[in-house]
Amino acid sequence: MKGSRVLAACATIVALAVPALAHHSAAGIDRTKTQVIAGTVKEFRWTNPHSWIDLDVTDDKGVSTTWSVEMTSPTFLVRAGWKRSTLKAGDKVSVTLRPFRNGDPGGLFVSVTLADGQTLGERSAAPPASTQP
Repeated sequence: MKGSRVLAACATIVALAVPALAHHSAAGIDRTKTQVIAGTVKEFRWTNPHSWIDLDVTDDKGVSTTWSVEMTSPTFLVRAGWKRSTLKAGDKVSVTLRPFRNGDPGGLFVSVTLADGQTLGERSAAPPASTQP
């Protein structure tokens, strides 16, 4: 009887630990700040569970730094109007993000403004409110 309780406890611990390993914390993101960076797309990774934008940003002194911007999954991006080909290496864009708390170049994606002025986010826009009674 004691052996089956130990086995059940171990099984429970393993079952709870696996989902914890599958997802990381957003504690490193400063959700109180929004930052806008402009640069050139180095790489756009359309991957699960998160897509990424690597953006080369040049500062006032001419020094280029690659910023890594984490996005949501392609499933949500498609619903918001994205395609795998929306961003390509060499595209000039402006990205709004929530920066990393530790000051590393990167953060959590909010939106992107393309060279043609179109702005895309991670979620589809809410449908307009009906004005009919």
